[in-house]
Amino acid sequence: MRTIDLRGRELSPADMLAAVPRAAQARAEALETAARIVDDVRDRGERALREQAERFDRVSGHEIRVPAEHIAEALASVDPGVRAALEEAIRRVRLASAAQVPEPRRTEIGPGAVITQRWQPVARAGVYIPGGKAPLSSSVVMNVVPAQVAGVAVVALASPPQEAFGGRVHPTILAAAGLLGIDEVYAIGGAGAIGALAYGVDEIGLDPVDVVSGPGNNYVASAKRAVAGVVGTDSEAGATEILIVADSSADPRLIAADLISQAEHDEQASAVLVTDSPELAAQVASEISGRAAKTRHAERVAVSLAGEQSAIVLVDDRAMATAFSNAYAPEHLELHIDGAEDAASAFTSAGAVFVGDQTPVSLGDYMAGSNHVLPTGGQARYAPGLGAYTFLRPQQVISYDHAALAQVRSGVVSLAAAEILPAHGEAVEARFADPSAG
Repeated sequence: MRTIDLRGRELSPADMLAAVPRAAQARAEALETAARIVDDVRDRGERALREQAERFDRVSGHEIRVPAEHIAEALASVDPGVRAALEEAIRRVRLASAAQVPEPRRTEIGPGAVITQRWQPVARAGVYIPGGKAPLSSSVVMNVVPAQVAGVAVVALASPPQEAFGGRVHPTILAAAGLLGIDEVYAIGGAGAIGALAYGVDEIGLDPVDVVSGPGNNYVASAKRAVAGVVGTDSEAGATEILIVADSSADPRLIAADLISQAEHDEQASAVLVTDSPELAAQVASEISGRAAKTRHAERVAVSLAGEQSAIVLVDDRAMATAFSNAYAPEHLELHIDGAEDAASAFTSAGAVFVGDQTPVSLGDYMAGSNHVLPTGGQARYAPGLGAYTFLRPQQVISYDHAALAQVRSGVVSLAAAEILPAHGEAVEARFADPSAG
């Protein structure tokens, strides 16, 4: 894992981003490929999906619409410990998601003039759950629960067919769906799943959804961009990222463990440590070199940590560390610094902030109650993670009586005339005309 020394330099946000670049070329190539896959599903439906399953998942002849008995079998056979963990995760995420649903708010502009702000759920949500390098049953919880809390009537779930399970969706993913009462499940993977959810596939009974959510690789993230405008999407959750800000008080063992924990997701995963302590930097590098080779996915971890997207970054002080983090806008931010609780408010751009050395990203991945579907690629500067609000549409309901309209009558007419849209003003004046005058 390389070390980048930024000390003693005046750097702009752009300079900081250039120091640890993300894999932009991989995303650019994925966008072109994903768009072709999505278009193929839109144009050829089930035939395209079956060809893609054979090409990408090495599966053929499988049932794309998952039968109810497959879900029931998976739920009956899931490990009791896994089931208990999923049930507890569901409970915690429900509690945290409920706080994201605003109450309707009534504002009286004047006597007889009222605007009510309300939040309406979409009718159908489509959830994508990866099943390749890691069968993310926890992502079923993270996507479905917020949709249910928001009031979405129907959730359709798609996940890749698994060669190891005879073309079925991974059983733990099916079990999680069963626990949540989801019975509309499709064995479809990757960018093709996003296209199928967005456009619908008549042959398998899949109606288009209104919002598509869920994590995935660069192809899944790029497919969301390809269907933007057709459906709503959550942020483009590509390869995972962790950035740790640490000072000399931090424990290098925990930092190394946390960097490795995210690097095991994917060869393109980003793992970044930002510190003003050269001693800590050296200790973390040593810990990584000892730990990384011993983990189950050592080869994958090695590629991630050796990539240009991963680094140990030396900075002058906490202010510079904060500026670097806010410029980078990581998916996951951990704070291993003195006074982390008080300092957290200064870190404004991150998908989720994990405060203190007893709050690892792994906790958020599974049992914290927070959502682990978060913006990557710097989108945390402007985009939120997944929540109940992803499936809600703010809507204003306006109600004026005759007297309230009279109060603004002249204002409407004046502005309509100024904009050379006289019929706008005439529509208001019509409400004050004498109907008997003809």
